[in-house]
Amino acid sequence: MKKDDKKDDSRDHKKIGRELELFTFSDVVGKGLPLWLPKGATIRRELERFIIDEEIRRGYLHVRTPDIAKLDLYKKSGHYPHYKDSMYAPITIDDEEFMLRPMTCPHHFELYLSKPHSYRELPMRIAELAQLYRYEQSGELMGLQRVRAFCLADAHIICVNEEQAVEEIGKALDLIEYITSIFNLKLDVDYRYRLSLGDRKNIEKYYKNDDAWQKGEDLLRKLMKKRGSKFEEAKDEAAFYGPKIDVQMKNANGKEDTAFTVQYDFCMPGRFNLNYIGEDGKEHLAFVVHRSSIGAIERIVAFLIEKYSGAFPLWLAPVQVKVIPVRENHNEYAQKVFDMLKENNIRAELADEDENLGTKVREAKNNKIPYWIVIGDKEIEAGKVTLESRDHGQLGQMSKEELLKKLLEEIKNKS
Repeated sequence: MKKDDKKDDSRDHKKIGRELELFTFSDVVGKGLPLWLPKGATIRRELERFIIDEEIRRGYLHVRTPDIAKLDLYKKSGHYPHYKDSMYAPITIDDEEFMLRPMTCPHHFELYLSKPHSYRELPMRIAELAQLYRYEQSGELMGLQRVRAFCLADAHIICVNEEQAVEEIGKALDLIEYITSIFNLKLDVDYRYRLSLGDRKNIEKYYKNDDAWQKGEDLLRKLMKKRGSKFEEAKDEAAFYGPKIDVQMKNANGKEDTAFTVQYDFCMPGRFNLNYIGEDGKEHLAFVVHRSSIGAIERIVAFLIEKYSGAFPLWLAPVQVKVIPVRENHNEYAQKVFDMLKENNIRAELADEDENLGTKVREAKNNKIPYWIVIGDKEIEAGKVTLESRDHGQLGQMSKEELLKKLLEEIKNKS
C-alpha cells in the first residue's frame, strides 16, 4: 500500500455515486441503509453474477438461508454475547426472540447438520450472497463503506483435517487474487495482506484456548510465507473464534478498511458438533474455514467507484453504449442499431431527443459511458456506424456486425 496516499475528493465514491445516480440514502428509511438506484443496482447485479459463476466453477455450493434467526442460534455459536454490541436488538415473536442476522456461519452450520456427511464429501464449500445487518455507530457510518445493511459474498468450508483446511485457505486466497486481477487491483499497491491475531489475555473478546490460538496463527503464518506473500501482523484484530488473513484497502479519504477476509476457525466445529463419518466408519470433528471472496458488495462497489473514478470498464458499466443520431431523420436507423444491441443483452441508451450532437456527446462523456455511436448521413449511406470510445477516442466507421463482435468480446473478457 502506498504510504503517501492522500485524501482525494475527486475520487470520493459518495460524490461520484451522487453525480452518476448510483445510490442514495434517506433519513426516513434510516441511517446506513443504502438505496440502490437503477444504475447502481446494475453494477451490483453484474458483480453478484460474476462471483456466483466463478465460485460455482471452483466447487462452491450456493445456498439461501433466512435473514433472521432465533437468538438461541447466536448463543449456540458464541456470537452472542461476543458480538452483542454489533447486533440489532432481539425481536419478540410468539414468545420467542429473533435477531436480524449479522453473519451467516451459524446458518450454514445448521444447514450442514441437516444430514450426516462422509469424509468423501469434504471439503464442502457452502456459499451464499447473504444480506446481513450490523449496528455501526452513527459516527462510523460512511457512504457505502460503512453501512448497517449489506450483502456479503460469504462461504464456510468444512474440512476433514488441518492440512485440508490450510489447502482451502490457499485456494480462497487464489480466488481473491484472481478477482482483484479482474478489477486491475495490484497486490502491495492497491491492497495488502494482514495476518490478524488474537490476544490470549482478552478472554472477553476471544474464545479461550491458548494452544488452538498458537497452532492456528502458526498455520496461517507458515502458509503466507510459503506463498511468498508480504504481510504484516496485527494483534487484537482476529475473529473471536480464530485468526484470519485480511485484505486491506484504502479509500479516497486515506482510511483503510478490510475488503476481503479468510478465517481459520477452531471454535465452531465443537460448538455445533460438525462431524463427518471417517474412513474408519466413526464420527470425527471437522475443521472450518470462513472466507469472503469479494467482501461486502457495498464496500467493493465503493472501492471500485474510487478505483475507476466512476469510469467503469465495459462489463460493469451501467450504460455500456449510447446510440446518438445526429438529427431526427437519423432516428429510424439509430433505433435499429439500438434494438440490435438490446437483443444481444448490451446495456444501451438511445439519445433520440431533439438536442444538438455536441450536447448528446457531452452528456455521454459526463456520465462516463464507455462507448457512443454517432449516426448521420454517411453512416446510413454506408450501412455502418461510427464508434467513439471514452478511453481511446475516435475509432472510426465499422459495420454493425463488427461493432457487435467487438463489444461482446470485450464484455466476455472483462478487459
